Amino acid sequence: MTLILASQSASRRAMLDAAGVPHDAIPAHVDEEATKIALRDEGAPPRALADALAELKAVKVSQARPGALVLGSDSLVAFEDGTTLDKPESREAAAAHLRMMSGRRHDLVSAAVIAENGRPVWRVVDRAKMFVRPLSDGFIEQYLDMEWPAIAGCVGCYRIEGPGAQLFSRIEGSQFTVLGMPLLPVLDYLRTRGVLAS
Repeated sequence: MTLILASQSASRRAMLDAAGVPHDAIPAHVDEEATKIALRDEGAPPRALADALAELKAVKVSQARPGALVLGSDSLVAFEDGTTLDKPESREAAAAHLRMMSGRRHDLVSAAVIAENGRPVWRVVDRAKMFVRPLSDGFIEQYLDMEWPAIAGCVGCYRIEGPGAQLFSRIEGSQFTVLGMPLLPVLDYLRTRGVLAS
């Protein structure tokens, strides 16, 4: 059975490659922003937002590839007051995100949905607790000099596998979830479907 990753995320592809999971990648090309706005207007919590976007991507690609298992995934940053952050649209937005996260805890919520023949057949949502140390304006500028625009596609403005590690005093949760996909439950489901040997 073929696995398709409904994403152009280099991090998610790298996770699957490193874990030895054969797959193809096809970007979903969905209007994520319109979906997020509609769900936020309905008062959807962060967990539901990430789940709905992962499903939207998986189902869209699955409709075009019958018979394949299609994996969609999405992540977002959520603060305890319900505020969420998405990918920064500019260096200035990234600096504002980093100032907002400075000295605070946020949750990184990552969802994965697998669709088959145009409908979701499996899903998981995981959460990692991210404790950002106090960040000086000087550090933020230096960090962005190193990491912008590479982090433009990163929720939370960090690549934890790179200089983004410097932002944190502590992290509780799966590194895979932090990288953008709850990989271990995904692997478990793929074994039950025969994509991977059990």
